[in-house]
Amino acid sequence: MPDTIDPPSTPEAAPRGNRFPHAHRLHGGAAFRAVYDGKVRKHAGPLTVFCRPNGLDHSRLGLSVSRKVGHAPRRSRVKRMLREAFRLTHAQRPAGFDLVVVARPHGPMPLEDYRRLLVQAAVGGGRVWAKKQRPPEPD
Repeated sequence: MPDTIDPPSTPEAAPRGNRFPHAHRLHGGAAFRAVYDGKVRKHAGPLTVFCRPNGLDHSRLGLSVSRKVGHAPRRSRVKRMLREAFRLTHAQRPAGFDLVVVARPHGPMPLEDYRRLLVQAAVGGGRVWAKKQRPPEPD
């Protein structure tokens, strides 16, 4: 029998650096509609990313994965991969945006592809918003 017993795992003991906190998730139909109404979308592979500034110091993620992507286990896997890609790419994406990622039917992809596509679309959407908010140049 071992001399020491591992302490129970508590939320306080969990590492804080690699989390996907509740505040970084987009909730409710009104929040999704607001992002869709922003009318800025970028396509990257099988992903379409709608974005809109949120006035916060961090981005929030909403996912829309239809049944056309596959049965429940397949859709769940795609959503897990997208959440992980979002969590791991916070340094490469512009901060302060609400992102709604719509996944179209596609074959299995590694996490690195989801990361690359998500960053590509989010950066493109951030550029569009920056251009929209820039004052017009005088002639």
